[in-house]
Amino acid sequence: MTVEDLYLRIRKKVWLSKVVLLLRYLIGFAFIPSGMKKILGLRFTQIPESNPIGHFFEAMFQTGLYWNFLGAGQLLAAFLLMTHRFATIGAVIFSFIVVNIFVITISLPFTGTWVITSGLLLASICLLLWDYNKLKFVFMSDNFQYKFETYPQLPTYSTIWVITGFLLYAIAVALSIWYKPV
Repeated sequence: MTVEDLYLRIRKKVWLSKVVLLLRYLIGFAFIPSGMKKILGLRFTQIPESNPIGHFFEAMFQTGLYWNFLGAGQLLAAFLLMTHRFATIGAVIFSFIVVNIFVITISLPFTGTWVITSGLLLASICLLLWDYNKLKFVFMSDNFQYKFETYPQLPTYSTIWVITGFLLYAIAVALSIWYKPV
């Protein structure tokens, strides 16, 4: 059995495609509040600067434009993941962001946060593997002539899932703007 055969066998499972769909929504939905805080120029945490974690986040907050850029990247990744049409690009962007977050959590004295970021990292790897058929050309040798292959037998998403993704994204962004914690 080749890697291609194993991949197709896994990808043909409709229940797994629904799990991936929900995983994209969940990850996208999770990135929106933190991304919106950064876009709106708000602090991410109330941890005091005397703590190394608080000091780190305060330094990033004080950069201004970089803080906004991080938020825009999170919102872009969330949007692309939730659209399904551009979910592969969203998964690639998300993977860069989540690797960065994972390294931060193991570099600073976070308590238990590395467990959550490890889960996000695993989810990122799963999403990239799910889109192997779209990304495999990146890993081929220079002598390999890439022939775009379509897999018509693979489950796809209906328009209702795409619309649901747009609506969930819009609702999450609106709630992130509207909700002000006490």
